[in-house]
Amino acid sequence: MARRLDVPDLVERARRGEQLAVGRLLSLVESDTPAGREALREVAAALAPHTGHAHVVGLTGPPGVGKSTTTSALVGALRAQGRRVGVLAVDPSSPFSGGALLGDRVRMGEHATDDGVFIRSMATRGHLGGLSWSTPQALRVLDAAGCDVVLIETVGVGQSEVEVVALADTTVVLLAPGMGDGVQAAKAGILEVADVFVVNKADRDGAPQTVRDLRHMISLGGTSDDGAWKRPVVSTVASRQEGLDDLVAALDTHRDWLDASGERERRRLARAAGEIEAITLDELRTRIGDVRGGSGLPDLARRVVAGEIDPYRAAEVLAGGVGSATG
Repeated sequence: MARRLDVPDLVERARRGEQLAVGRLLSLVESDTPAGREALREVAAALAPHTGHAHVVGLTGPPGVGKSTTTSALVGALRAQGRRVGVLAVDPSSPFSGGALLGDRVRMGEHATDDGVFIRSMATRGHLGGLSWSTPQALRVLDAAGCDVVLIETVGVGQSEVEVVALADTTVVLLAPGMGDGVQAAKAGILEVADVFVVNKADRDGAPQTVRDLRHMISLGGTSDDGAWKRPVVSTVASRQEGLDDLVAALDTHRDWLDASGERERRRLARAAGEIEAITLDELRTRIGDVRGGSGLPDLARRVVAGEIDPYRAAEVLAGGVGSATG
């Protein structure tokens, strides 16, 4: 079915902002079937000349800090400035269907009728790191569809959240007072990945102390380089739309710094290299799976157990077999 779609036409319609075309392309890149993966290649080729314009913002942090509320409020603030916004809300997979739980789209329902907002919930399908394997491709779809800003909201599972950095131009780490987040951020390594800190629910007791703790930790890891990015700490009450202008200003300032310093280009080159590597490894696993179905892998396993060959040599033989089987 996917192969019969007119992908160039879908891409052209998506570039004109047609929600239906954007949705069809997103469905294509999420498909985890052989036909879907073949269509994905065609979609990726058609999208390539039209990407690289959107400012990609990743929002991460522990559960309960208000990521979805903040994302929704941020969408409203960006739309008030006339910007087109895409949202990729990466939900935990349903253990029964493998699909997204869609809680984020329910919470962001106020933007559902806005033609300048594209919202997509994506299932992680068990993928660690807080992101779906197809997130990079979905990001390209929204970029090509003319989004000025694409927000990636991750599931909030702790230390593995740092994977969002691989995709984002700007990483926002949200914390909340009264949760011990200052200490936990340092332990989990989240401190290092943040470009902008947000202390949400700033109307709660302990918010000023959380801000002070963060600023103190930032100062401990500071640099003497005058051109280095100075990470701000923004206080918000997203449920009441408070502090959102300050957050948008911090994102814009970081975007300008990225362009002026050349850091955006460096990050995007690293992102592309990582994506190429991931696709290559995925292709290799698929080919190994094909070899696994034959006699190659079981025979090599038997020889390793029998002490006739070591596992490193077996891996070399298997890799050679994969190459000859597909070359």
